Amino acid sequence: MKMLEINGLRKDFKGTKALKNVTFDLNAGEVLGYIGPNGSGKSTTIRVLLGILKKTDGDVRIFGMDPWKDAIAIHKKVAYVPGDVNLWPNLTGGEIIDLFMKLQGTGQKAHRDELIKRFDLDPKKKARSYSKGNRQKVALIAALASDADLYIFDEPTSGLDPLMESIFQEEVRKLKNKGKAILLSSHILSEVEKLCDRVAIIKSGEIIETGTLEELRHLTRYVYTIEAREEPTSLKELAGIHDLEIKGKKATFQVDSDHVETVLKEMMKHHVVKLESIPPTLEELFMRHYEKER
Repeated sequence: MKMLEINGLRKDFKGTKALKNVTFDLNAGEVLGYIGPNGSGKSTTIRVLLGILKKTDGDVRIFGMDPWKDAIAIHKKVAYVPGDVNLWPNLTGGEIIDLFMKLQGTGQKAHRDELIKRFDLDPKKKARSYSKGNRQKVALIAALASDADLYIFDEPTSGLDPLMESIFQEEVRKLKNKGKAILLSSHILSEVEKLCDRVAIIKSGEIIETGTLEELRHLTRYVYTIEAREEPTSLKELAGIHDLEIKGKKATFQVDSDHVETVLKEMMKHHVVKLESIPPTLEELFMRHYEKER
């Protein structure tokens, strides 16, 4: 079941095209990673989804409704966490969490208390005394304690230490297992790799690639390290090999996925005694896309 559908979304600001033909969807029980550098259009997309900005063109549907016209109805079933949380300074963390839960209307107090303990938050302190990480915890606890159908996280672990990041990831997995839809915009590519079923990469307001992590890895290069009985000099002549370094009988290089079979056959001619293959990470995929036009 599709919880979110975006087709041909365009958003202009005084002649500047912030979003150009953005298209992707999100299903129930799925985590979609939405990645790109600062200024690429991630937050603008999210503001359109939240009904904060009106689209210039295209079609956007959440639960089959228009986020601009039906914002109130949609917000009852959406939980959102921004990357930079601003809180009421004179309220305590606990009071703010309760307020957010009341506004959302589906909060569970038992789950709230469990999350406060897990995230190691002191709910009795006033928000003015909180660090950035603790402010982030308040927003995360309020969102995770709600019973929404769609969760939108925009750089949600900004300011959190690795242990808290790990707890957040565990909670997202629980949401997914419950059939919830999660849109995760993050710069922490390892987080995206651990959590996301699919990825949409945005650059300069345009989606340049979408797919599962496995599908996207086919677009990148595998890294091989070999040790042979003789110097593998013939690798220099093969297509599809990059950054080749040969040191005696050892060689390290990258291989385009569509040349792997040819390269493996050539390597065997040198009587390989040791072979290590490292699949490309999401970070390598990400950087390759962004380095293309530099």
